[in-house]
Amino acid sequence: MLTDYSLKMPKNIRAGEHAIEQLSEILNEEIKKIVIFTDKGLMNAGLVDLPIEIIEQAGIAYTILSDIPAEPNYHEAQATIDAFKKEEADLVIAIGGGSVMDVAKLASILATDEYTVKDLLDNPLLAKKQVPSLMIPSTAGTGAEATPNAIVGVPEKDLKIGIVNPEMIADFVLIDGRMIRNIPKPIAAATGVDALCHAIECFTSAKANPISDTFALEALDLIMNNIVEACTQPEALEAKRNMLLGSFYAGVAITASGTTAVHALSYPLGGKYHIAHGVSNAILLTPVMKFNEPTIKDLLAVAYDRVIKDGNKTLSENEKSSYMIKQLDEIVKVLEIPTSLKTFNVPKEDLEGLVAAGMEVTRLLVNNKREVTPEDARNIYLQIL
Repeated sequence: MLTDYSLKMPKNIRAGEHAIEQLSEILNEEIKKIVIFTDKGLMNAGLVDLPIEIIEQAGIAYTILSDIPAEPNYHEAQATIDAFKKEEADLVIAIGGGSVMDVAKLASILATDEYTVKDLLDNPLLAKKQVPSLMIPSTAGTGAEATPNAIVGVPEKDLKIGIVNPEMIADFVLIDGRMIRNIPKPIAAATGVDALCHAIECFTSAKANPISDTFALEALDLIMNNIVEACTQPEALEAKRNMLLGSFYAGVAITASGTTAVHALSYPLGGKYHIAHGVSNAILLTPVMKFNEPTIKDLLAVAYDRVIKDGNKTLSENEKSSYMIKQLDEIVKVLEIPTSLKTFNVPKEDLEGLVAAGMEVTRLLVNNKREVTPEDARNIYLQIL
């Protein structure tokens, strides 16, 4: 565990049943133009209507950018940012999932022509916040509303890369359960397991510390005890609200700690095969947890005591650890998320390319308590091919 640590969070967080209405309290006379980042699905579902109504009531001009693709590469992100720059906005509002929020965060630091997304791939700290940002998450999963990270695909490397810059942390976050009420089960499940991975990875990270543990454990508790109900029962509003809060807490844990080999080895799956981020994490969750178990048994036992409400506290550390991994695996299976790359027709001939790409994600592999060698990565990928 780290002995020196810090926490970076959004400046103003508002959560609850009517959080979106509080947008009216944030808008002020200095804001003349707003750019809303979202997607057409959310617009068609009417989830952007209330924020727009509040903006219109405040008499503020706005433009909507809704052509953001799911899990964009850096060229696609730049195209949206170029359109944003023409608007000369005073406030960025993102209403959506991780991809929408990530592009909006990048826009908030790339409002001029000084740097591009490509420049930040090599030096993410170049840019500074230029336009305030407000995040309204529409999934209970990515935690992007809390983090300084933006994930973009890099086609020439068949990889996804995380751009990390503390200037991208949102100025405002509105967490409102109404946003996730009618999410289709496959999306709710994939994004929910993404949040689950954030929580367990941050808690078992080599960079874990008392601050990150506080948020990671609370997130793990909320997510593990609500994810199945939230994803399978459309009217389980309390479970959905708990998932949204757990996702945010897990995002905060990322800023104070960091994810590990699950995320590191999943990036090539999204980069080359365009497997949804949450799904690729789900596929790797159990194999990586089993690989890491020798070095994180004590932590998994602590997690067991916190999360498993009717658990037998007299079990040994080994038994508690094993139980936790089985529970993680069971959640993925109950939610009917694929657990093999066969589902996506990934050939075994691609194994060495996966290993090479996965080992490039050193930003996250260094967080793994157990060192991951190329041979280790090869064995983990073989389990899912």
